[in-house]
Amino acid sequence: ILTSNSSVGKILQVKQTVKDDVTSTDSTSFSAISGMSVNITPIATSSKILMMVDLKFGTNGGVPQIRFVRGSTAIHTGNNAGGNFNDITYAGYGGSDTGQGYYGAAQVGGTFLDSPNTTSQVTYAVHWARQNSIIYLNKTGNDGGVYSTRMSSSITVMEVAG
Repeated sequence: ILTSNSSVGKILQVKQTVKDDVTSTDSTSFSAISGMSVNITPIATSSKILMMVDLKFGTNGGVPQIRFVRGSTAIHTGNNAGGNFNDITYAGYGGSDTGQGYYGAAQVGGTFLDSPNTTSQVTYAVHWARQNSIIYLNKTGNDGGVYSTRMSSSITVMEVAG
Protein backbone atom coordinates (compact mmCIF):
# COMPACT_ATOMS: atom_id res chain seq x y z
CA ILE A 1 0.00 0.00 0.00
CA LEU A 2 1.45 3.33 -1.06
CA THR A 3 1.07 6.31 1.20
CA SER A 4 1.88 9.95 0.64
CA ASN A 5 5.08 9.32 2.62
CA SER A 6 6.22 6.56 0.28
CA SER A 7 9.09 7.26 -2.09
CA VAL A 8 8.31 4.25 -4.34
CA GLY A 9 7.62 5.42 -7.88
CA LYS A 10 9.10 8.87 -7.46
CA ILE A 11 11.39 10.17 -10.18
CA LEU A 12 14.87 10.56 -8.71
CA GLN A 13 16.79 11.85 -11.74
CA VAL A 14 16.43 12.38 -15.48
CA LYS A 15 19.18 12.27 -18.13
CA GLN A 16 18.78 12.96 -21.85
CA THR A 17 20.85 13.05 -25.01
CA VAL A 18 19.56 14.77 -28.15
CA LYS A 19 21.14 14.07 -31.53
CA ASP A 20 20.38 16.56 -34.30
CA ASP A 21 23.05 15.70 -36.84
CA VAL A 22 22.67 13.13 -39.63
CA THR A 23 24.27 9.71 -39.63
CA SER A 24 23.71 6.54 -41.62
CA THR A 25 24.47 2.85 -41.77
CA ASP A 26 24.61 0.28 -44.53
CA SER A 27 25.73 -2.52 -42.20
CA THR A 28 23.79 -5.69 -41.49
CA SER A 29 25.74 -6.07 -38.21
CA PHE A 30 24.50 -4.23 -35.13
CA SER A 31 26.53 -1.26 -33.93
CA ALA A 32 25.94 1.73 -31.68
CA ILE A 33 24.28 4.78 -33.20
CA SER A 34 26.89 7.47 -32.59
CA GLY A 35 25.60 10.03 -30.12
CA MET A 36 22.58 7.96 -29.05
CA SER A 37 23.62 6.97 -25.55
CA VAL A 38 23.19 8.36 -22.06
CA ASN A 39 24.89 7.60 -18.74
CA ILE A 40 23.11 7.40 -15.39
CA THR A 41 24.30 6.38 -11.93
CA PRO A 42 21.39 4.96 -9.94
CA ILE A 43 21.07 6.09 -6.34
CA ALA A 44 19.83 2.67 -5.12
CA THR A 45 20.06 -0.92 -6.33
CA SER A 46 16.27 -1.17 -6.03
CA SER A 47 15.74 1.66 -8.53
CA LYS A 48 14.24 1.07 -11.95
CA ILE A 49 15.41 2.94 -15.06
CA LEU A 50 12.76 4.03 -17.53
CA MET A 51 14.34 4.21 -21.00
CA MET A 52 12.54 6.27 -23.65
CA VAL A 53 13.79 6.41 -27.24
CA ASP A 54 12.63 8.68 -30.09
CA LEU A 55 14.31 8.10 -33.48
CA LYS A 56 13.64 9.51 -36.97
CA PHE A 57 14.62 7.13 -39.81
CA GLY A 58 14.69 7.73 -43.55
CA THR A 59 15.68 5.22 -46.23
CA ASN A 60 15.61 4.46 -49.90
CA GLY A 61 13.49 1.39 -49.23
CA GLY A 62 15.47 -0.05 -46.35
CA VAL A 63 14.28 -1.66 -43.14
CA PRO A 64 15.90 -0.38 -39.93
CA GLN A 65 16.35 -2.71 -36.98
CA ILE A 66 17.11 -1.37 -33.49
CA ARG A 67 18.14 -2.78 -30.15
CA PHE A 68 17.97 -1.15 -26.74
CA VAL A 69 21.26 -1.79 -24.94
CA ARG A 70 22.39 -1.50 -21.31
CA GLY A 71 26.20 -1.56 -21.20
CA SER A 72 26.95 -4.34 -23.69
CA THR A 73 23.71 -6.28 -23.08
CA ALA A 74 20.74 -6.04 -25.42
CA ILE A 75 17.53 -5.49 -23.44
CA HIS A 76 13.84 -5.54 -24.38
CA THR A 77 14.40 -7.85 -27.34
CA GLY A 78 12.55 -10.83 -28.73
CA ASN A 79 13.46 -14.44 -28.07
CA ASN A 80 14.60 -16.23 -31.19
CA ALA A 81 14.12 -19.58 -29.41
CA GLY A 82 17.10 -21.10 -31.20
CA GLY A 83 15.87 -19.98 -34.60
CA ASN A 84 17.64 -17.97 -37.25
CA PHE A 85 16.28 -14.58 -36.13
CA ASN A 86 17.79 -11.33 -34.90
CA ASP A 87 16.82 -10.54 -31.31
CA ILE A 88 15.74 -6.93 -31.69
CA THR A 89 13.62 -4.29 -30.00
CA TYR A 90 12.06 -2.97 -33.22
CA ALA A 91 12.12 -3.39 -36.98
CA GLY A 92 10.22 -1.12 -39.32
CA TYR A 93 10.01 0.71 -42.56
CA GLY A 94 11.98 3.95 -42.53
CA GLY A 95 9.78 6.09 -44.68
CA SER A 96 6.28 7.10 -45.62
CA ASP A 97 3.53 4.62 -46.45
CA THR A 98 3.01 6.15 -49.89
CA GLY A 99 5.44 3.86 -51.68
CA GLN A 100 7.88 6.76 -51.93
CA GLY A 101 9.76 6.16 -48.69
CA TYR A 102 12.64 8.39 -49.70
CA TYR A 103 10.36 11.43 -49.22
CA GLY A 104 9.27 10.52 -45.69
CA ALA A 105 10.72 9.47 -42.39
CA ALA A 106 9.45 7.08 -39.78
CA GLN A 107 9.31 7.98 -36.12
CA VAL A 108 10.53 4.92 -34.27
CA GLY A 109 11.05 4.36 -30.60
CA GLY A 110 9.64 2.94 -27.46
CA THR A 111 9.94 2.65 -23.72
CA PHE A 112 11.28 0.00 -21.38
CA LEU A 113 11.44 -0.19 -17.59
CA ASP A 114 14.78 -1.78 -16.72
CA SER A 115 16.16 -3.12 -13.43
CA PRO A 116 19.95 -2.67 -13.55
CA ASN A 117 20.38 -3.64 -9.85
CA THR A 118 23.46 -1.46 -9.36
CA THR A 119 24.65 1.87 -8.02
CA SER A 120 27.46 2.03 -10.57
CA GLN A 121 27.23 4.14 -13.71
CA VAL A 122 25.17 2.51 -16.45
CA THR A 123 25.20 3.43 -20.14
CA TYR A 124 21.96 3.06 -22.11
CA ALA A 125 22.26 3.16 -25.89
CA VAL A 126 20.54 2.33 -29.15
CA HIS A 127 22.18 0.00 -31.67
CA TRP A 128 21.09 -0.42 -35.26
CA ALA A 129 21.48 -2.48 -38.40
CA ARG A 130 19.77 -2.57 -41.75
CA GLN A 131 18.00 -5.38 -43.58
CA ASN A 132 18.48 -3.79 -46.99
CA SER A 133 19.44 -0.42 -48.47
CA ILE A 134 20.99 2.39 -46.45
CA ILE A 135 19.36 3.74 -43.28
CA TYR A 136 19.58 7.42 -42.32
CA LEU A 137 19.01 8.95 -38.91
CA ASN A 138 17.49 12.45 -38.83
CA LYS A 139 16.88 12.84 -42.57
CA THR A 140 14.82 11.34 -45.34
CA GLY A 141 16.24 9.11 -48.06
CA ASN A 142 15.89 11.95 -50.57
CA ASP A 143 18.13 14.93 -49.94
CA GLY A 144 17.21 17.33 -52.68
CA GLY A 145 14.63 19.93 -53.53
CA VAL A 146 11.63 20.80 -51.42
CA TYR A 147 11.70 17.38 -49.72
CA SER A 148 15.01 17.99 -47.93
CA THR A 149 14.52 17.79 -44.18
CA ARG A 150 16.45 17.52 -40.96
CA MET A 151 15.12 16.11 -37.70
CA SER A 152 16.38 15.28 -34.22
CA SER A 153 16.33 12.10 -32.16
CA SER A 154 16.67 11.54 -28.43
CA ILE A 155 17.25 9.02 -25.70
CA THR A 156 15.97 9.77 -22.20
CA VAL A 157 16.38 7.76 -19.00
CA MET A 158 14.67 8.37 -15.68
CA GLU A 159 15.53 6.74 -12.39
CA VAL A 160 12.37 5.61 -10.61
CA ALA A 161 12.51 4.76 -6.90
CA GLY A 162 11.81 1.06 -6.32
